[in-house]
Order: sequence, then C-alpha cells, then structure tokens
Amino acid sequence: MKISKYSFFKNILLFSLFFLFIFTLAKSYSDFIFSNISNNFLRLHIVANSDSTGDQLVKYQIRDSILNYISPYLKNAKNKQDAINTLNNNIDEFYKISEKILKENNLNYPIKISVGNFKFPTKDYSNFTLPEGNYDALKIELGSSSGQNWWCVMFPSLCLIDSNNIFSSNSSIDVLNNCLNQEELSIVTKNDSSPDIKFKFKLIELIENL
Repeated sequence: MKISKYSFFKNILLFSLFFLFIFTLAKSYSDFIFSNISNNFLRLHIVANSDSTGDQLVKYQIRDSILNYISPYLKNAKNKQDAINTLNNNIDEFYKISEKILKENNLNYPIKISVGNFKFPTKDYSNFTLPEGNYDALKIELGSSSGQNWWCVMFPSLCLIDSNNIFSSNSSIDVLNNCLNQEELSIVTKNDSSPDIKFKFKLIELIENL
C-alpha cells in the first residue's frame, strides 16, 4: 500500500512538473510574440456617450476631425514612440476639436482624452486580426462613455482599415510587413488559416487574458 501511494504521488508530482514546464514554455512564447505585436501598434479608441443616433454621429465626427488633423503629423513619425510623443503634444488640440464638435451639435458632456496602455478585445479588421491584450493607444471617452466603441490603428497608419472600409488588402499587408516578422505576420493575418496558426493565435489570446 505504501509503495502504491508513493507511486501515485510521484506520478502526480511528475505530471504537475510536466504541466508546469509546458505552461511556462507556452507562456514564454505567447508573451514574446504578443509583446512584439503590441509593441508595433499604436491604436485609437473612441467610446461614445451612448448608442443614440446623435451620440454615435458625434463619435464619428470627432474621429474624422481628429484623424484629419493628426494624420499629417503621424506620417512623419519614425517609430511608435515618436508617434506617442506627437499625440501627447497635441492633446490640447484634440480637446479643442472635440469640444467644438459637441458645441456644434448642442451637446455639453465631459470629454476625457488620454494616451496610455489599455486593454483591448480581439479586433477583426479587413484582412488581419489583433489578439486581445494591452496596447498603447489614444483613448477618447465621451460623456458617460456607455455607447459603442470605435477602434483603429494609428501607427503604422492603418486607420482606414476597419470592418466597413475598402482599403487595399495589399497595401495593408505591405505596411504590416514593415513592422512584423513572418511568424507574427502569419498569426495576425487571415491569409494563413492553418490549424497550427489558429492554435498559436488562440494560445496568445488565452494566456494574455489570464
């Protein structure tokens, strides 16, 4: 009986150590890949005051005005940190733009604008998907910020890419090619739907969400 118990606990210990080893390897891989992906993107996140037609319209007006204003500056950004500095240097202007649009729509709710690191859900774009996790972003919260969100990628310049656009797939892949290696590109693009790539994507989502 003692030998049986010893063997049982030994097997449990070996199994636990094996599981811990596999989990550590998986986490190390996931953290490494996701870090490389997230470190290359600067995102825009706008949250509307509510889902009313008026509040959603204002959200899109603010989006368009801010992107039209900041895009020429971001085109000159040499890297993501340069883009972040550009956003921080223009926050006052973002407030002015947003407040002007609210006034034009006879609205008077508060606005919160910040540049930081925020949690994002998995987001499908026209021909690539960014996994769930934390990304650096410009976040604009309108009023009670209880309405539908809008996301895009500000750096590299992919803000024309969302579920409703007609942005060239080849153009977006060219941009992604310049900031991701082949492994990372295969994970986020929809060109490779092999079981191995799908598993890697789900692994990153799972571990980054722990």
